[in-house]
Amino acid sequence: MEPQSQNLKTTPPLTLERFHISEEYGFLLPNPLKELPDHYRPWMEIASKLPHLIDTHQLRAQVNKMPLLNCQFLTGYKEQHLAHLILSFITMGYVWQEGETQPKEVLPRNLALPFVEVSRNLGLPPILVHADLVLANWAARNPEKNLDPIVSFPGGESIRGFILVTVLVEKAAVPGIKALVQAVNALLKPSPDCLLQALQRLTLSIQDITRALGQMHDYVDPDIFYAVIRIFLSGWKDNPAMPAGLVYEGVSEEPLGYSGGSAAQSTVLHAFDEFLGIRHSKESADFLHRMRDYMPPSHKAFIEEIHLAPSLRDHVLSSGDGQLLTAYNQCVEALAALRSYHITMVTKYLITAASRAKGRRTSHLPGPPRCLEERGTGGTAVLRFLKSVRDRTLEATLQQSAKRSSRCGSSR
Repeated sequence: MEPQSQNLKTTPPLTLERFHISEEYGFLLPNPLKELPDHYRPWMEIASKLPHLIDTHQLRAQVNKMPLLNCQFLTGYKEQHLAHLILSFITMGYVWQEGETQPKEVLPRNLALPFVEVSRNLGLPPILVHADLVLANWAARNPEKNLDPIVSFPGGESIRGFILVTVLVEKAAVPGIKALVQAVNALLKPSPDCLLQALQRLTLSIQDITRALGQMHDYVDPDIFYAVIRIFLSGWKDNPAMPAGLVYEGVSEEPLGYSGGSAAQSTVLHAFDEFLGIRHSKESADFLHRMRDYMPPSHKAFIEEIHLAPSLRDHVLSSGDGQLLTAYNQCVEALAALRSYHITMVTKYLITAASRAKGRRTSHLPGPPRCLEERGTGGTAVLRFLKSVRDRTLEATLQQSAKRSSRCGSSR
């Protein structure tokens, strides 16, 4: 037993800074850049007019006239990330400009080559990911800190709301991520009081995330999301509209498959799952682990570090501490409630909107993406997946038969 305790004492504390995670903004990129150097003006000009170019069916023609630019003038992480964001948005628009029935299956070399180069530099895939759509895609419009996306798609106020509410969800997670770090350190260097307080703060943060997610109802029209926005978040892996994938000209003669944007690419719930010891079904776990390859590498490394930390569940079970067990269960229940709420959102914005769209094929809205009706933009059979991860979360609740009455009387 002594060597093990010696190891625990010498394990360095977990810090956010080591994984390039902000104390103030969490996984969001702090104060992202909005402009690239002048050499990249052709990209910036297309990105600034992207919704209009897609709506007027001019984007593909504009991209075909775009010069092939070298990435050597991009300096620093923020410039690289803005370049990835811009090229990913242009790529999604180029592929899906005419909807799912006429996708472009070849990405021209003047777009494909720099996109793949900057993707390799960042350790990200050459497709729009959560880190593009949300984490690096926000800017303060004025001193009051009203936000705007840096780049957008068609969809007007609904796409703006979708992006910015998701930014607020990530911001609401920051106290929870900090509490998680404090809790891991309270396990590494045992501190029962610190651990209990950290778990209580984590529960509050998860509840705040759920409330932030609820703002989708105020800012995002489900019919616009379903019929207009969703196609631009869709990828070319496990997608019946593009079964072969996408050829990146000058990179590979064979088509490549990448999943579209998905909430599963957010590091937040992966971190909470690892910390709380939630174990998902093989099918769900395989998909979630694949989504980690769509995260910034430092964020993926953070999840792996939590996985290697001492087990919170084992500690709670062996401690015999009823207060600690209650606090752990409250975290798990809050996480399950968040996932249940996400299911109601997906039902509204996907399932119900799909049924309405079927009866409105001739309206002013573009034809909805039929191939994707039962699937998420990441390529999952979405409701089955979400219900599975919610149910497995609930199953993680620990029983405390002897303490049950005191738990029911707890004010926490």
